[in-house]
Amino acid sequence: MGIKTYNPYTPSRRQMTGSDFSEITKTVPEKSLTCSLKKTAGRNNQGKITVRHHGGGSRRKYRIIDFKRNKDGIPANVVAIEYDPNRTANIALICYADGQKSYILAPEGLKVGMKVMNGPEAEVRIGNCLPMSEIPVGTLVHNIELYPGKGGQMVRSAGNSAQMMAKEGKYATLRLPSGEMRMVPLNARATIGVIGNGDHNLINIGKAGRKRHMGIRPTVRGSVMNPNDHPHGGGEGRTSIGRPGPCTPWGKPALGLKTRKKNKKSNKMIVRRRDGRTIK
Repeated sequence: MGIKTYNPYTPSRRQMTGSDFSEITKTVPEKSLTCSLKKTAGRNNQGKITVRHHGGGSRRKYRIIDFKRNKDGIPANVVAIEYDPNRTANIALICYADGQKSYILAPEGLKVGMKVMNGPEAEVRIGNCLPMSEIPVGTLVHNIELYPGKGGQMVRSAGNSAQMMAKEGKYATLRLPSGEMRMVPLNARATIGVIGNGDHNLINIGKAGRKRHMGIRPTVRGSVMNPNDHPHGGGEGRTSIGRPGPCTPWGKPALGLKTRKKNKKSNKMIVRRRDGRTIK
């Protein structure tokens, strides 16, 4: 998908870019595969803000994506490629031979009219979903299950893919987009190919209002606050934060503090961390 620019008839339009949606073939979502999406503005069930800078934004309908891909042995035809406001990747509407429709993540190269299939007997072809045991070493995959039958949890954003590096015993070793090497059960599933819309990260938002349409509220730097509002605040003019390292508004260390538990059960599945270290 290409990037389009705009004539600078306002200052914000000068730097703004957007997607040209050249791959999109259908603009109205399938009604049976959508549901309403309630906004929480970053608040939990107690009404307390747990995620800051969320709120407002345009109304959206949630598209129900089939991350499990467990309808085996039945070929499906790609009916349309659609835009999804809830994710960076585009989605594909597929219709199975028995008439059932569903949405899947659209990999790069998937076109309207192509056939896709799920299950161990499916070919190793773009858009097909297979168990790890049936995927050759070196293949690029996405929408990867961590637990068989739970549905894809890893590698689901635009332009991403993981590479199958090895198969040994009950596990396959994958190299994730972050550089991490991780083992996944051989009976877990993954989809062949690289997720499309790879130019997504090249888009320049251009103006603050466009962020508000996305439901993202303004972020104020701690260094411009008063000391009773933020540990970085106070002082005459522009001053340093006055601490050994940056902090959250509640005084906890930020930016680089490791939060992963040392005894996390899934540590044994990680062969090499993204920083190049091995977990012992």
